[in-house]
Amino acid sequence: MTMNQAGNGPPLVELRHMHVAFGGVHAVEDVTIDVRPGEVHALVGGNGAGKTTLVRTLSGAHPGDSGEIFINGEKVEIHTPRDAKELGIETIYQTLALAENVDAPANMFLGREMLTRWKTLDDSAMESATREVMGRLNPKFENFRVPVQSLSGGQRQSVAIAKAVYFNARILIMDEPTAALGPAETEQVRELIRQLKAEGIGIILISHDIHDVFDMADRISVMLQGKLVGTVNKEDVTMDEVLAMIIVGKLPGEVTDLDLDQIHG
Repeated sequence: MTMNQAGNGPPLVELRHMHVAFGGVHAVEDVTIDVRPGEVHALVGGNGAGKTTLVRTLSGAHPGDSGEIFINGEKVEIHTPRDAKELGIETIYQTLALAENVDAPANMFLGREMLTRWKTLDDSAMESATREVMGRLNPKFENFRVPVQSLSGGQRQSVAIAKAVYFNARILIMDEPTAALGPAETEQVRELIRQLKAEGIGIILISHDIHDVFDMADRISVMLQGKLVGTVNKEDVTMDEVLAMIIVGKLPGEVTDLDLDQIHG
């Protein structure tokens, strides 16, 4: 599968002028972002910035009050998580939502089990399919027959991502994918993300770790108090400039020495 280069056709997903309010408080106010095929688009901001609320509108967990969502240039309605999944949108939560006591193939097909002609579980077919998709994403993965609770954090991420990809996810929302992982496991997740990019999957990355963002993202959107400060190409900005967007809500070029003192204070 070849990656569609940015610019060839419409974005994979576009959120236009999204508004979400809770009890009169604007959690998300007039935010527009898009994600292209094979792109990691990081969504960053402090606690309460509105980034989680924004992606919950895309995942169907909390529909927006107003605004429009487009998939491949076509307007869609997303009211429930099932709507999102049917449109190829999957969310990999920090908790991963795996069944701890069963193995990787059982997790892959949880609720969508493969059956033999005799209506019994087709364990060999499920393991074979799991091996095939994992061979693309994480060739080093070998623990197919042990409960996932005994896997490392990086391997558990592999299982959650493989499940999404096997069931035709084109857009992945990844919520703090390297939180609580050590350096080796973090690198494993970064390699997974590189592989997903190569397959043309679009990724929305939510992360508090600015180093993660700079290692993995192509573009960065910063939110502050429910509003979009701006979207920048990672190649065009420094870490300090992104921190200034997060902390003082100013775009590159607007930052003063006083702002920099505040960031590093």
